[in-house]
This record gives sequence, structure tokens and C-alpha cells, in this order.
Amino acid sequence: MRQIEITKNDSGQRLDKFLTKRFRNMPQSLMYKYIRTKYIKLNGKKCDISSRLNEGDILTLYIKDEFFEEQPDEYDFLKAPVKLDIIYEDENIILLNKKPGLIVHPDENYHFDSLIARVQHYLYDKKEYDPKNENSFAPALINRIDRNTGGIVIAAKNAETLRIMNQKLKDRELQKFYLCIAVGIFKQKSALLTDYLEKNEKQNRVYISKKPTPDSKTIKTKYKVLAEKNNFSLVEVDLLTGRTHQIRAHLAYIGHPLLGDGKYGKNEINRKMGYKWQALYSYKLSLNFTTDGGILEYLNGKTFTAPNVWFTDYFEKSDYLK
Repeated sequence: MRQIEITKNDSGQRLDKFLTKRFRNMPQSLMYKYIRTKYIKLNGKKCDISSRLNEGDILTLYIKDEFFEEQPDEYDFLKAPVKLDIIYEDENIILLNKKPGLIVHPDENYHFDSLIARVQHYLYDKKEYDPKNENSFAPALINRIDRNTGGIVIAAKNAETLRIMNQKLKDRELQKFYLCIAVGIFKQKSALLTDYLEKNEKQNRVYISKKPTPDSKTIKTKYKVLAEKNNFSLVEVDLLTGRTHQIRAHLAYIGHPLLGDGKYGKNEINRKMGYKWQALYSYKLSLNFTTDGGILEYLNGKTFTAPNVWFTDYFEKSDYLK
């Protein structure tokens, strides 16, 4: 028999969610059986899978020792460099300026370096995160950005921040603005584009159409041209729906692909201009809470901007910083 005390970062979760994260090698069917047969008790009483955990609760577990994995002394995230461009940080949250080329989460080509690994390494060194002191929580990212896109990524230092910000993102109380360089001169200097996007998983590519299909989703992309030079436009985009490759595919669909985009763009122009990454950056974040922000209410109404977007030097600052 062993006991686990529920910490602040564990509270608010359903019992089954907590157990799944804490005991990764326990089959789900066995977990349900343990709960049903009272081999797992909450505060000494029978519980069910949907029981909500509160700080200070005691879980009593009559389960095999093999499920209590020992925490390793060496963590994979410590192999990642501690190299972060921090826009803002407090006791709950970090806003990071991710550079193009860095993945946010591990993928099949993962070599121990990702944005989340760097964040966890950074917080471990600051003694703000130690896996040995956590049952189920690890610092996590709220939003994600493609490897070859740069911009603001939000990291949560604790579980309460993670829950609040995930809900704010879902409820569209976070407004994200992008800068990009599009090929060509726009006839309409600002517009709201509404079309339909269908994703092809095998090709890792999306397709845009005017009419819906059984597998398509509505997309809305609001843009404004900020500056023009030669045959290129600096464009600000307000992403009203967040679909895969939405900005890149949507602007290409109307005849203005992004400079440097090898998938939806024009490779001849990309090679001529020498752009290694697509000229796309999530450069501004506004937090406009319409519901209670809880421990993050102090952030309501704030706007954060990434400094020195790498491709804007192509244009005169006086043209777009108005």
C-alpha cells in the first residue's frame, strides 16, 4: 500500500486523468478495475473515474510496485540547450520569442532539442521545476507554431495557468497577429477572407476552396497591407480561425503566396531572394479576457510584441510603423 498527496498542480483534475499521467505503464482497463474494486481510494473512501481531485487529498493505492516508476536522475530535457529569447516572465507564465527552425514539441526526428525541452531545462536550473516533486504536472506550452515559423509562444509554469490559458485560447480571448511578406501587390489593401480548408494528412498539405466539402472546415483570415516594395507586400494578419497552414495556404489561394514558402509559394522567387524560411511571424499577442482570468487577471488588457522580426528590414520602418 502506498499513498500520494495531491498537490496544487494536481488539483482540479479528474481521477482517471491524473492516474493516466502519473502511471504511464498502467493499462487503462486495469486502472478502471482498481478503482471499481477499491484498490484505489480517495481520502479512504470508494471513488470513481470522474472524481475531482483537490489539493491535500490523499490517494491510497493497493497496486503493484512495478507501476511506481522511479524518476530518472537524468532527464532528457537537460540535454537541450538553455537558450531562450524571453519577452515576458512572471511566477505563472513565460512568453517566448521562438526563432524559425526550432520545433516546439518533440517529433520523429527529435534530437533532445525542442522549445518545451529548453523551457523545462531553464525552469529546472532556476529551481522552479523538479519532476521529483511533481506527480503529474510538467511545464507546458499553450500554443504552438510550425518549425519554420517564428513568433510568440506561451509557456505555463503551473497547472492552474495551463488550465486558464487553454480555456482562454479555446474561447478566443487571446488575439494573435502575424506579420508576413507576400508576393505581389494586393488590389484590396485590407479584407476579411472566408473560405474552406481541407487537410491532406498524407501530403501534410491543405487545400482551399470556395465551397464546403464533407471534410473541409471554415477559415477566416483578416489581413491589412502595411507596406509595399518592388513586387512584395508586408502584411499583418489577424487569424480568426487557427487551421493548419491557414495563412500560408489562404494567401497563396488568392494569388499572394508567402516569400520563402517552399510548400505553397514560388520556389523561383524564393531562390532569387535567398529566403531560407517562410517570411511569417506571430509577432503580437493581445490578452482580452471577457471572463474571469483567475490568477492571471492581472494580464487582462495587456499586449506583447516580439522585437526585431527578421524579415521586416526589407521595408522602410517609417512605412509600416505608424
